[in-house]
Amino acid sequence: MKNISGYIILALLIPLFFYILFSTSSEFEKVEALHSGLEEAVNVDNIALDKTSLLLDQNGNVFSEVNRPFRLYVHDENIPQFVKDVIVMSEDQHFYDHVGFDAGAIMRALVKNLVFTHIQQGGSTITQQLARNLYLGQEKTYNRKLTELFYAFEIEQNLSKDEVLELYLNVIYFSNGVYGIDTASQYYFQKNVGDLNKAELAFLASIPNNPRKYDPIDHFDETKIRQERLLDILQQNGKLTEEEALEIKKTPINLNLRQRIDSYPDYAVYVENELEELIAVQEGYKLQLETATTPEEKEAIVQTLQERVADVLKSGIKIHTGLNPAMQQKTVNALNKNLPYQDIQAATVTIDNATRRIVAISGGKDYQKYNFHRAYQAIRQPGSTIKPILVYAPYIETYQPSIYETVNANHYCIGNYCPQNYGGYQPGNVTMNEAFKESYNIPAVRYLEKLGVTPAFTFLNEFSFSRVTENDHNYAAAVGGFTYGMSPLELTDAFTSFVDGTYTPARAIVKVTDGKGNTLYDWKDQPKTIWSGSTVEKIRAMMNATARNGTGAPAYVNTPYVGIKTGTTNEYSDYWVMGLTNTYTTGVWVGYDIPQNMKSIEQNRPSHLIWRDIMK
Repeated sequence: MKNISGYIILALLIPLFFYILFSTSSEFEKVEALHSGLEEAVNVDNIALDKTSLLLDQNGNVFSEVNRPFRLYVHDENIPQFVKDVIVMSEDQHFYDHVGFDAGAIMRALVKNLVFTHIQQGGSTITQQLARNLYLGQEKTYNRKLTELFYAFEIEQNLSKDEVLELYLNVIYFSNGVYGIDTASQYYFQKNVGDLNKAELAFLASIPNNPRKYDPIDHFDETKIRQERLLDILQQNGKLTEEEALEIKKTPINLNLRQRIDSYPDYAVYVENELEELIAVQEGYKLQLETATTPEEKEAIVQTLQERVADVLKSGIKIHTGLNPAMQQKTVNALNKNLPYQDIQAATVTIDNATRRIVAISGGKDYQKYNFHRAYQAIRQPGSTIKPILVYAPYIETYQPSIYETVNANHYCIGNYCPQNYGGYQPGNVTMNEAFKESYNIPAVRYLEKLGVTPAFTFLNEFSFSRVTENDHNYAAAVGGFTYGMSPLELTDAFTSFVDGTYTPARAIVKVTDGKGNTLYDWKDQPKTIWSGSTVEKIRAMMNATARNGTGAPAYVNTPYVGIKTGTTNEYSDYWVMGLTNTYTTGVWVGYDIPQNMKSIEQNRPSHLIWRDIMK
């Protein structure tokens, strides 16, 4: 019956609607296609609210937000019935009976407005208000009000009453830049809407009628008066007894305002970067980029990918991560404490050995959000930290020698290439363990020569080094001489292979879920075996010796196991410490953003001290 009545009223209103359009409106061309486009426009699949996405740490706690304005979305089943009753009784008592608009209310409003030169009262239903918020804006003209009726009617044809009310409660404005009932609950009380008591729910429901007048922060008393008026309406309509209404009115309202959550910017920025990579992999953009043949084609793909990521973030996702807040804070403190030098920067990465998740990451000293992130964006020469991955482990894997076999560490040339040990030192024959522990360069080059450059790089290619090229296939690579180099994240990531011989790319993101908890994205990485158990055992033994009484000694920590490899590049431009315990693998880089000589601080061992303070 209500649909028949609706069509009758629409038929009566159409002539008036178009008469006003022809007579008073300059927007006829915009409205001309109303009937043909309305059904497509008012489609539940086309309704997209910009929502706030949340980043969660390993304990499920929010540590950062993406997107403004602040809007969380709550589904119908999680909205308390009481607040629905308050809204319906106060805003639209015939909500469950009308077809999107209330003809009686419209007539009453029209009569009242005849005495004024502009619209004073609109007789709007909840559905009309929803149409206004989703499609039409807040302009008060007869043309806009009449258009609103058609949108409201079409909404009711597409959505159930529960769906309309769910949307309405998620789009209405609650003052102070807050949209939606669950957002308001979090902002004003720091609770989920399902955890509020009836007094708090009625208090929130008082705001949307006039968000400026009923701003709980500036006009608390006004809001409280309206709350009690709404409770009276519920009582009058049999939704509450007099005693229940009185009890709710007496319940104290204690605001607990929520500040925007924006902690751990180093980690948050990397997560946003990794999200783009994850979407690129799972939705085919990465493959498109790999097969693109022109710069213009690649640029177009990147642009489309970035737009896709922005849309995903606007949908209100939850990004579950491996962040360990205690380790992250410890990392930031260690870096800032041990870098008292002007303009000298650093980056660190810490990876959980068991899960291969990034638990902490630092983009630089006093890092500010969205600045250059040195942990994954700085490509630097690795120095001697590359030796275990490119030289020693591949050599051991291939020949299975004892770490106590001897090698000549004195001056040696291969053709015109004549590397030097640090300080020109020539110790003669030394064991492999001694060569590793003291980071002599000549033995590393000799081992690479015996192994062969191509076989050595076959092992290196198993890792995620993005800037290693064919030009790097030479003997200088044995001591860290690369065309470009690698990031601190890439290098630390590779060192996790010395945990158990397997390699899985380290990730910050565990999974990405939608508002209902459904998994949208997660990494599908599978571990691959790089080193045999014997090779891992020998590398770990030599790294342990380095930590105890070799070049890594200043970074030593007293744990059941600790292994370290250090590196210094030409002209003291980079200081590296890579190492692991039984729990974590951590990498530290120290240097200027534009490489400069840092010999003056070499004896202070800043990279060692940062590593030690993170891992102790």
